[in-house]
Amino acid sequence: MTRPHRSETERPGPDASGARPKSNPNGPRRHTGVDQCLILMVRSFKTEVAKLDEVEARRQAAALRRDIAALGAIDFFPGASRHQVESALADAEAALNARFSPDEPHAAQGIIPTREKARYRGRTWATRERLWIDRVASAWLIRRFIDPKAKFRWLKKPKDCPKTALGFDFDGAEFTHIGARVTFEVLAASFGLDNDRAIARLGALVHYLDVGGIPVPEAAGFAAIMVGVRAQQANDDKLLQSMSAVLDALYTSYSQLPGGES
Repeated sequence: MTRPHRSETERPGPDASGARPKSNPNGPRRHTGVDQCLILMVRSFKTEVAKLDEVEARRQAAALRRDIAALGAIDFFPGASRHQVESALADAEAALNARFSPDEPHAAQGIIPTREKARYRGRTWATRERLWIDRVASAWLIRRFIDPKAKFRWLKKPKDCPKTALGFDFDGAEFTHIGARVTFEVLAASFGLDNDRAIARLGALVHYLDVGGIPVPEAAGFAAIMVGVRAQQANDDKLLQSMSAVLDALYTSYSQLPGGES
């Protein structure tokens, strides 16, 4: 007869001498082979990026993020191993962005000035075409909370930005990365929106997917949706429309959590 499987948390019985085995002071044994395998998968993905088209590369990156989140949820990751996997994925995504989004902004230094919404109403806003996480979330934030009548220009190159337009998420733009904050977070801070805890939670999600950092449970799912919508929509106006519905839903969900909208 097959012996039933004993869980790792079950206390073993006494041995022949009547003594119970000593417990492991470090807790249950971790599945170290799993995280090492995942690191190899991430490194392999980094070398394959040059051979993939953008949709497939971003799909695979999103799948890897889902795997990391799933393993973290069932506690397969010791802290050091998870950091190693996250760092490897950040390197792979940097290689992906270097190929498909070569104009990603570099963080500027300085303080974030406070802005008055009234001076930014009915304006044209411009960012790089083929929206990705930070740009689509920033465009949603602009139209939802800053400039409801905003018009958008999608630029082939940052140098194409009209002088009358408000640029965001590229080097030299009026709103871009500052210090450790991504463009979404800079916009939120500029207009006093970061006091809204639901927006702050969205900022943490965008930050993690754009530059890495503290994992966010919803990040892998959001990235997967973004990959799918991006594959369906070649038009950035329609892409923004589709993703705005997702961001609206996430904002509502975050607002209903304890400590949500303030």
